[in-house]
Amino acid sequence: MVELRQAIVVALGLCTGFGPTARAVAADPPSKAPNFGGVVNTRHNLTQSFLGVDAGWMDLSRNDYGEVCIYCHTPHGANREIAAPLWNRTQRATTYATYDQVGTGSLTQSVTQPGANSLTCLSCHDGQTAVDSVINMPGSGGYAAGQETGQSDAFLNAWPDGPGGSFFGGHGTLDNSPGALAQFGACQSCHSINGDQYDAATTPAFDIFFIETDLRNDHPVGLQFPGDSPDFNGGTVDFGKLRFFDSDGDGRPDPDEVRFYDTGEGFEVECASCHDPHGVPSNGPGSTFNPTFLRIANAGSSLCLSCHIK
Repeated sequence: MVELRQAIVVALGLCTGFGPTARAVAADPPSKAPNFGGVVNTRHNLTQSFLGVDAGWMDLSRNDYGEVCIYCHTPHGANREIAAPLWNRTQRATTYATYDQVGTGSLTQSVTQPGANSLTCLSCHDGQTAVDSVINMPGSGGYAAGQETGQSDAFLNAWPDGPGGSFFGGHGTLDNSPGALAQFGACQSCHSINGDQYDAATTPAFDIFFIETDLRNDHPVGLQFPGDSPDFNGGTVDFGKLRFFDSDGDGRPDPDEVRFYDTGEGFEVECASCHDPHGVPSNGPGSTFNPTFLRIANAGSSLCLSCHIK
């Protein structure tokens, strides 16, 4: 399988100008996504349409559904197993190893399992599920209720060449079974420093984004935000099941404001507390998004200091 992947990627490079032979003369920037205007111009656009013809090599490891939003959301047949808006992705029942170094300063409570506003992110970033594992494909007849909690490669392989075009069609030639994903990760099949396809001149490494199921070396999620304590800022505002820092005083949670989510255990820190998957403009509409989908660019530790008193 490794040799097959290498041969295919090299062949694609010769055909499309994306492989080692074609790109060795100059290293690409970390991302070709322009990162402004909307999610269509970010890596979360899994059609990768901003790559133009080069997007075809991604057909090795994901279906090109030809629609940006469908990889996460669907107007009908959404996942009933998770409290996320019209969620279209498979959500496996997974137990995560949680952060285990609390107990310093005023932070003494235990860390629970991630809530919905982390699980949605982890449904790609923990490497347990293929990035194209949806419940309801575009068009009619592409719905499978079993996809809510389990990935069926047979279902995914039924997808024909999408509107965006495809070199291979179907679910791809890489092994996206749960066992292989746990070993490589959906993106790590090619985008890995330790994998066989990584080359700084051709393919950016995604190791930092491949979080896996051990969260002990990541900022804790599933942890109540204490606020009004010697170590943490207070002054948050409640908005339904959200609690947020209302930095502009408009009474509503804006994309560039850190927030906490109550999914039954109080207002907790989750992945979406600090990250907006659609991108947040760094300097008003039309400007480049903050790096790594952050709600607040962390220049001078601005994001950290939103919560922490240091």
